[in-house]
Amino acid sequence: MALDERAAPPWRLATADAPYAVVEGGVCAAHGFAVAGVRCGIKRKRRDVALLACTTGWDAICAGVFTQNVLRAPSVDRNIALLRKSPSARAVIVNAGNANAGNGRQGEDDNAAMAAMAAAALGVSANAILTASTGVIGTALPMELLRVGIADAGRGLASTPEAAANAAEAILTTDTFEKQFAVCFSLPESGTEIRIGGMSKGSGMIAPNMATMLAFLTTDAVLSPPLLDRALRAAVEVSFNCLTVDGDTSTNDSCVILASGAAGNPVIAEMGSDYASFVDALTQVCIHLAREVARDGEGATKLVTVRVSGAPTRTAARQVAKTIAESPLVKTALFGNDPNWGRILAAAGRAGVPFDPHRATADLAGVRIFAQGTPTRFDGPTLSQAMAAREVEIAVDLGGDGDGSATVYTCDFSYDYVRINAEYHT
Repeated sequence: MALDERAAPPWRLATADAPYAVVEGGVCAAHGFAVAGVRCGIKRKRRDVALLACTTGWDAICAGVFTQNVLRAPSVDRNIALLRKSPSARAVIVNAGNANAGNGRQGEDDNAAMAAMAAAALGVSANAILTASTGVIGTALPMELLRVGIADAGRGLASTPEAAANAAEAILTTDTFEKQFAVCFSLPESGTEIRIGGMSKGSGMIAPNMATMLAFLTTDAVLSPPLLDRALRAAVEVSFNCLTVDGDTSTNDSCVILASGAAGNPVIAEMGSDYASFVDALTQVCIHLAREVARDGEGATKLVTVRVSGAPTRTAARQVAKTIAESPLVKTALFGNDPNWGRILAAAGRAGVPFDPHRATADLAGVRIFAQGTPTRFDGPTLSQAMAAREVEIAVDLGGDGDGSATVYTCDFSYDYVRINAEYHT
């Protein structure tokens, strides 16, 4: 498969150190799943209903992490309650264009009805269906449109790359491109080939604290429910929880993984080498999807990676990195290709993590711009030209004795960010 630049991260080829190979098919790359993406009319032009189903004849083992926003959508509350009762699901039904959040009892009833429609289409219990919605807050779901769309999705389920691409399109809102990725690898103990696939959406209102970003992951591995949950949380912690576009946390943030067990490997029930290999691969899939969300930030012209080291702990490093990444002054300087080191260091200094500026260093686009408490003599025009690239990195070493480090993914702020959000109905 020919891969474009967005789909070619450093781990795309299998090696002895990183035995992962990119495969096509997104969420359908893992065996035991089928998807559909259709248009029911919630959105003017795009597909807006996606259905992801396990096809093994039994429920998939499932885990999820969700928004920490107090104003949670009914889909989030219902999913949390279902997974607490039983860590399994047969399918996930998703609509785009309407968040179904802030709609009171009607929103709860409509969300339950949405699950019932998907259950009827698949011939299973409504309690086996997870739901997700994304889009405008405070508007009632158009249930008659959804009724037709969900039925169409149920009839159109397929396990093809085309179906996966349609589903990846159907979950988008202000996104400009679909985000999907999949890898395969072999478990070191059993040698069984495992596949992990995923699709995500997100462009604005992105500062997940999972604890409007959605991600759906599939795997054909056999894992115990506790370890699947542990693996997901570990992967999310260094991927989606290290992602920010504008600092706003959505009412609907959800990341769900379904494990079909179709690979038939000996169950991963202990934290041995098979588990470590699975977590590593899952993490790479999540990082890739998180980077794509940042790259597609509303009005963004570049993906920005912020790396912080020399902090007392990883948590402290991430706090500094996110403060830099969420600074409007830093983000607008990045849009203008302005090597304004003062904005970067000022953001780091207000993050609430003590450090000695005389020991700190800062690099921008590979150029040292600050050291020993003062700016370096860098070539401004040359650095500005380097900042015009599609990907830019900021690296700050706090100069401390600790080994805490963190990486956060973000983007720049352009004029279009204001235009998009000024015109987007809320």
